[in-house]
Amino acid sequence: MALLKIFVGTMYGGSLDVAEQVQPLFEQAGYTVEVLDQPTLADLTDARPDLALFVTSTTGSGDVPGNLTGFLNALSAESPALDWLRYGLIALGDSSYGETYCGAGRHLDERLADLGATRHGERLEIDAMETFMADDAALSWVESWIPTLPATA
Repeated sequence: MALLKIFVGTMYGGSLDVAEQVQPLFEQAGYTVEVLDQPTLADLTDARPDLALFVTSTTGSGDVPGNLTGFLNALSAESPALDWLRYGLIALGDSSYGETYCGAGRHLDERLADLGATRHGERLEIDAMETFMADDAALSWVESWIPTLPATA
């Protein structure tokens, strides 16, 4: 089975909840799924997944949550070639923060692309000002995203 790793950046657990809610959809589609709530760069580069999904909230003024900071710092410091990586990204944010809305997800997306990774489909941005239950929006997005992925077998 193809391996999907879900990399989570969360401050209060909302992104982890989203990851855990979408996990069964991927398992039903034939993926082996690992949810990583304390991800390291080695989780990505040492045991390469067939597909990665990044689910991150944004803190402060567009900052990455603390549990994802080490991962992002290692990406910047080591700059590994990620031309083999296909990924999706779900960014949680609050549009009342203006220009920093979903800043962590946007920054991560940009960094992954700079290293050669290929995002499959559009990035999902979930606005806390409009969506009370982020997992509902994520479930709908994942349900439409999975059929666009290459076959797992």
